[in-house]
Amino acid sequence: MSKDLMFKDEVQQLVADAYRALDAPGGPAARHYTDGQLAALPDGAREWLLGVGNPTAWAGLRPGEDVADLGCGAGPDTILAAREIGAGGHATGIDLLPEMVERARANAAAAGLDNVTFLQGEIEDVPLADGSVDVVLANGTINLSARKSRVLAEAHRILRPGGRLCAPDLTIREDELPTEVLTHPAAWAG
Repeated sequence: MSKDLMFKDEVQQLVADAYRALDAPGGPAARHYTDGQLAALPDGAREWLLGVGNPTAWAGLRPGEDVADLGCGAGPDTILAAREIGAGGHATGIDLLPEMVERARANAAAAGLDNVTFLQGEIEDVPLADGSVDVVLANGTINLSARKSRVLAEAHRILRPGGRLCAPDLTIREDELPTEVLTHPAAWAG
């Protein structure tokens, strides 16, 4: 993207800095997953469960489908999706940070999966072709973007006709929070 709309670059930097500052987060979002799902994840993926929900529980994934996971982090939802869609399907995780992409690739290798790919990219400019996936997952990542409508437009663009979006996320009522809270870096990255 050539133009920084709505302070996108600054917000991306805040989010990147916040995630790079994490060392061993301990999987705070594990409470959203079943014991069976947690057991299906390698230790590294469980450690980096940072989302706000469990999109694979609600997406209605079917064998043979193609899935995109926007803001995949260390890949736990991408890995779970890849297991559900099986060898006939393919799961692609996309993350802004190269270190998260490498972590996700290592986790997928540890899980023994070969129907998964991880790409570095922006969720506001998804590096996938038009109409290339059946399902888009985004676990607590749309709220990290300063251009939420652009993320949703990209999800729509890459979905096949009849495709599905499953995006557990956070919302706030801006009129109920003071400006110093709304503009604080933690409000964007936490």
